Amino acid sequence: MPIINGLDRYQMSFSSLEDSISSDNEVRFIDAFVDKLDLQQLGVQSLTAKDKKKDGRAAFSDALFLKLYLYAYLNGIRSSRKLEREAIRNIELQ
Repeated sequence: MPIINGLDRYQMSFSSLEDSISSDNEVRFIDAFVDKLDLQQLGVQSLTAKDKKKDGRAAFSDALFLKLYLYAYLNGIRSSRKLEREAIRNIELQ
């Protein structure tokens, strides 16, 4: 029986993350759902001008954290360390 050779790992491939995620994936729903929400009306408070002087600018938007939280909740991820590993490993979260 002949040996099955794999593909060369060092070949270049041009694609986007959008192409890697299927159109019916739950992350697309979470993204669209949070984008439609009015976070200020829901009571999500960003840093005020006074707080920005003390703490600096927030690294990420509040909507991004809500999307990450919803993904973790829907997938049963309760630990922040597991969520961090998932965000590094999983293409859906990138």
